[in-house]
Amino acid sequence: MKNFGIVSVCLIALFSCAKQRMSIATVDTVPIKPDTVRSLLALGDSYTIGQSVLQNERFPAQTIEKLKALNVVFSQAEYIATTGWTTRNLINAINSNFPTRTNYDFVTLLIGVNNQYQGRSQQEYATEFTFLLNRAILYAGSKANRVAVLSIPDWSVTPFANGQNTALIARQIDSFNLINKQISLQMNVHYLDITLSTRMAIADPTLIANDGLHPSGKEYTKWATMLSDTIKLSL
Repeated sequence: MKNFGIVSVCLIALFSCAKQRMSIATVDTVPIKPDTVRSLLALGDSYTIGQSVLQNERFPAQTIEKLKALNVVFSQAEYIATTGWTTRNLINAINSNFPTRTNYDFVTLLIGVNNQYQGRSQQEYATEFTFLLNRAILYAGSKANRVAVLSIPDWSVTPFANGQNTALIARQIDSFNLINKQISLQMNVHYLDITLSTRMAIADPTLIANDGLHPSGKEYTKWATMLSDTIKLSL
């Protein structure tokens, strides 16, 4: 009986060890599921397309790289943006080349500096910006929390504005931003105020691209940090 008891204890111990080894082996061989690859659509003008900087320095591209470091994987950003576009130009581009997708994981909208530069009316801007923001929400699967509006940068602090009424330019930029901010808040999308950041270029010329007008990759990095944080919390 004593021997039987000893054998029983040994068998139980062996079974327990074997069971533990099986559990460990099972855990080690479970495949790691890759992250879902997400999509980003960027709507806008020269600030979105990154005039005078490399493609990987554009703020949408830098945003995707920052998210990748956070284990949030996006495919290459898609753009509907061209230097010089006003809200009307962007609307025409969308209408003539309507995106077939309405399920982008995130959509950005930055438009209006050329409305200000060309002396377009604020009433026109409000109407057309509202149309564009509604489209942006549609492209994001009708999810307002998957859309971010970026405020219009202030180009009055750049060398391009030398000799012009920079105080007036700054006031006009503020007035257009007041419009897009109010509409953005009403439609419950994210609003990223990057205007103050662009004004820092008056004391730091490295924030301006070689063309003396547009932001440098260094400035776009600041926007990308804000946007990546917003996207991370929204998905």
